[in-house]
Amino acid sequence: MTDPDIPSAYVRDKRTPPPSREELRARIPGWGADLDPADRPSYPKLQYPADTGAHWDFPERQPEKEPRERSIEHAFVTPVFGTAQPPKGLSGAIRKLAYRRFSEGRLAHWLLLIVGDRVDAWGSHLRSFATLHPDNPVTETGVKAELTHGGLRSRRGRSDARHHVLDPVIVAGPWVAGAAVTYTGVRRLMRALRR
Repeated sequence: MTDPDIPSAYVRDKRTPPPSREELRARIPGWGADLDPADRPSYPKLQYPADTGAHWDFPERQPEKEPRERSIEHAFVTPVFGTAQPPKGLSGAIRKLAYRRFSEGRLAHWLLLIVGDRVDAWGSHLRSFATLHPDNPVTETGVKAELTHGGLRSRRGRSDARHHVLDPVIVAGPWVAGAAVTYTGVRRLMRALRR
C-alpha cells in the first residue's frame, strides 16, 4: 500500500488513469489541435506545393571569394552570408579553429569564439595607441559617468545589484592587469640593459 501523501507522479502504479482525449478536449480549449490535421489552424498552409511566390527551388548562392567559417554540422554555408568582417590575424585563426575542429554543441567551440573576440578587442586597443586618439579606459569604462552622473543613485532598486561589485573588476581589471604586465616587462628590460 502506498502512502496517499506521496504524489502520484512518484509512484510506480498510477492511482488514477489518465484522462481520455475527449475529456481533455472538453476541459482544455485547443487541446489536441495537432492530432487531426483538420483541427490545425495552419492546416491549409501545410499543403504542398505551397505557393510562396519564390522563383527558385534552392536560392542562388552568393559567391565565396574567401573561405567563410562554417559549422561542421552543415555541408555548406548559407546561400547568403556576411562579408563585412572577415576573420583576420590571430583572432581569425582562433575563430577558424573553433569552426573547423568543434561542433556547435561543444563548450570548446564557444569558449574559443569568446577567446577570439577578446584577442580581437585587445588587438584593437593596442592598435589605438598608434593613432592620434588612443582608447581612454577611464571614460570608456564608465568610471567618470559613475562619479558625475549619479552612478550609485541610478543603481538603486535594480535586479542586477549583486553584480555591481564585480562590474569595476570586470571592466577595469584587464586594463590594470595589462598595466601591471607592461610595468613588469619594462622594469625587467631596464634591469637587463643596466647590466
